[in-house]
Amino acid sequence: MEFANQEYLFLLLLLIPYIVWYVMYRKKSEPTMRMSDTMAYRLAPRSWKVRLMPLQLLLRIAVFVLLVLVLARPQTRNSWKNKTMEGIDIMLAMDVSTSMLEEDLKPNRMEAAKQVAAEFIVGRPNDNIGLTIFAGEAFTQCPMTTDHASLLNLLQNVRTDIAQRGLIENGTAIGMGLANAVSRLKDSKAKSKVVILLTDGSNNRGDLSPMTAAEIAKSFGVRVYTIGVGTQKAGAYSITVSGGAQYVNIPEEVDTKILSDIAAATDGEFYLATNNRELKKIYGEIDKLEKSKLNVKKFSKRYEAYQPLAIAAMLLLLLEMLLRITIFRKLP
Repeated sequence: MEFANQEYLFLLLLLIPYIVWYVMYRKKSEPTMRMSDTMAYRLAPRSWKVRLMPLQLLLRIAVFVLLVLVLARPQTRNSWKNKTMEGIDIMLAMDVSTSMLEEDLKPNRMEAAKQVAAEFIVGRPNDNIGLTIFAGEAFTQCPMTTDHASLLNLLQNVRTDIAQRGLIENGTAIGMGLANAVSRLKDSKAKSKVVILLTDGSNNRGDLSPMTAAEIAKSFGVRVYTIGVGTQKAGAYSITVSGGAQYVNIPEEVDTKILSDIAAATDGEFYLATNNRELKKIYGEIDKLEKSKLNVKKFSKRYEAYQPLAIAAMLLLLLEMLLRITIFRKLP
């Protein structure tokens, strides 16, 4: 609360001489009677009227304070912010080939990637984000949306064994995965368009080479951040065979050169994550690099707030007058 006429608040200082005068005047104005000895009256209980006598003073002080506040013109401020957002359109392109089941990241590469990607999505509520998944072929799991609850649900439903079950061709078609993500961004009006491509292998499938897809991304102004996942050595992953687990060796390694070339061609960055901590750190760095621009215009409007104070002062004044002519009435 603010006061338009703050100088009127100095009137409250008048309460000091008024209280002094009231105390002194009351002693002189009250009727007295000479007694030879008042010892018998010292222990006599005081009536409730006597106990409530200071109420008159308190009511008058309250009325005076409220009237001074009314004169000072209290005002409230109604303010709001008009936000103009310049959002970023982001496509996550995620490798779901069977090699993503390797357990060098815990519990495996796929689950670790999904967990970190989910945290990234939650941290960017103002952006359009979509999801492309690819193995030997690619398709859009979720188009770009600000409905991040639906996106997170679809992300969690990504299965790491879809290639193993024959629902999608196995392999690693990096070029096709990138091209699919770019196709979702090519008509975007956003000033910043980004693809975050995550894979653990080298391109061995698809009709489109990774560098051709990178050139297409560059032509549409799409920046590509590439993430290689896994240790730079052959490993093994677990598959279910006849109700039991069987480990299969993985001969391929992350093609760091092609991922680095894709990033360089599109003014992006290349990262390599060999454990969960590094993967989380990479998404954190990308999050810092790609921030939504936010222009804030602040508006405010003042409203007069004296009405409740004026009504309260009037009611207290009426109460004080009523008590003075009834309960505290003095007989001549």
